[in-house]
Amino acid sequence: MSLERIDRQGLVLLGCGKMGSAMLEGWLARGVAPSSISVIDPYPSDRLESLAQQGLRLNEAPPKDPAICILAVKPQMMTDALPQISDLAQGGTIFLSIAAGSTLAYFERVLGDKAAIVRAMPNTPAAVGRGITAIVGNGAAGAEALDLAEELLQAVGQTVRIEDEAQMDAVTAVSGSGPAYVFHMIEAMAAAGEAQGLDPELAMTLARATVAGAGVLAEQADETPERLRVNVTSKGGTTAAALAVLMDDQTGLAQLMRRAVNAAADRSRELGE
Repeated sequence: MSLERIDRQGLVLLGCGKMGSAMLEGWLARGVAPSSISVIDPYPSDRLESLAQQGLRLNEAPPKDPAICILAVKPQMMTDALPQISDLAQGGTIFLSIAAGSTLAYFERVLGDKAAIVRAMPNTPAAVGRGITAIVGNGAAGAEALDLAEELLQAVGQTVRIEDEAQMDAVTAVSGSGPAYVFHMIEAMAAAGEAQGLDPELAMTLARATVAGAGVLAEQADETPERLRVNVTSKGGTTAAALAVLMDDQTGLAQLMRRAVNAAADRSRELGE
């Protein structure tokens, strides 16, 4: 990871909640020095207090012209938080937002349309280095801005670039909110196992490990998820019986998931208005 610009100019993290903390730990693991990082957070964790003893700048005035400023506060807090770093837009600082629903146009109104702004949608598996983040930049965000943003985000998982910001609502609905769908599926599988007589703890262990293992297999296998499904389904067997329910044209999982993703995307559009 090329850290020259960050080492030279510094990095500012506005907000350090769960996602901000996951990213911070990823950067530190990749070799970013605590002394190169400034964190602005009204309720610093014990971890941040500890890092402050190692050189991290905590709730101090940010560097005059940092390489990048990550906007990691909740969307509803953004209006109050942005004035703390708005002066940075006068220099060459790149702004990277991970706030759901906050559009590039919104940040341009506050920071100016000459500021290089990258909008990102990460997801919570970033906490274990297995996230995936989609990014898109405004007109002022050139290749250097996108490359630096991508490099920082790859500390917590994969990244993809999208060409049209309008796609971000669908990205939010699929990968941003998606982990919650999977967690709920684990809950539902465990509950169904209990209904069949399994001990609750055993049912949860089976459901959690099955979903986690299937996810790794789907990611690493050469076959498509469709082929993997076919491979594990014997004609007239138990899996086929279950899939007959899950793949019902009217009441099956595909229709339910389409409705769920549509609802999430609609809400993302509402938040961006």
